[in-house]
Amino acid sequence: MTFTKAVLVDHFEARLGGLEGAWSAGEQTPEGAPQVGWFAGGVLAGAHSFATIGLHRTPLLSRTGRHLHLELLGCNRPVPGDEAGPFPGVLEYVSGLLISSGRAVLRGDVLRLPMPLTPGGSMTALYAALPVCFDEAFASVVLENGSDVAVVWLVPIGDREAEFVEREGWEAFENELVRHDPDLLDLGRPEMPQAGPHE
Repeated sequence: MTFTKAVLVDHFEARLGGLEGAWSAGEQTPEGAPQVGWFAGGVLAGAHSFATIGLHRTPLLSRTGRHLHLELLGCNRPVPGDEAGPFPGVLEYVSGLLISSGRAVLRGDVLRLPMPLTPGGSMTALYAALPVCFDEAFASVVLENGSDVAVVWLVPIGDREAEFVEREGWEAFENELVRHDPDLLDLGRPEMPQAGPHE
């Protein structure tokens, strides 16, 4: 699969920086699996950004019964000893799950991973969020064929944080993110303090 310098790549490059390279889908991935692009020099200083390029070609069913066109985004600070970091493989893995199930991932969803993002690390799940670390217009893009594509930011979280989302809901979790302001680009960050309902 190849991609052209088109609306989607331009949309990504305007925020994530230049497209440095891309990984093609592996042999074990389902038909329609996208490439994963690596972008550098974007508005998030010192961060590596990765995004699927082509997931939108597979319409995914939402809980509301609508078919959605999505691309996935992952961002992290460099991982010592691992130039690319975990997101190329993680985005391929999640894309494969979505294509195989035919189900969309929506804001507030938690995706458990089979292993931590980094060896011995505490980030063991992904939280689907709006890409709020960029300008509001980055959250969606209309392609040449008229498809409205949503960009889903996959935020690394730990076990306790994932349990909190599942127990208290995504709005409560995002309130905790505002309250604690963790560095969501740091794969080695500590989990937020275990939060319960506020008095």
